Amino acid sequence: MTLKEIKDLVQGEIICGEDNLDQQIECVFASDLMSDVLTLRDVDNLLLLTGLSNLQSIRTCEMSDICYMLVVRGKAVTDEMKELAEDNDMVIIRTKFSMYKTAGILYGAGLPAVY
Repeated sequence: MTLKEIKDLVQGEIICGEDNLDQQIECVFASDLMSDVLTLRDVDNLLLLTGLSNLQSIRTCEMSDICYMLVVRGKAVTDEMKELAEDNDMVIIRTKFSMYKTAGILYGAGLPAVY
């Protein structure tokens, strides 16, 4: 499934990375605990669902080679976050939906979980 399809499914807003919406996503991981995200190894084309909207989430993605983030609950993305994400060629999408609803929509559309 492409990031554009995901954006449309969750009625999302592109924060940065609009030129990469044709990228394919293979699986999803949902977490607000960045320590859990850091345990993921060798997962390509992963979309991270999180309500943690701060620099720590961007840094965690950077360390984990995660390029795609979906921020839930309509959380604000700061200019500093956006700049760091752009420096790392990341795509950030924001949705007003809860994490539970967002995960359900994506799972129902056929995107598998990491595990």
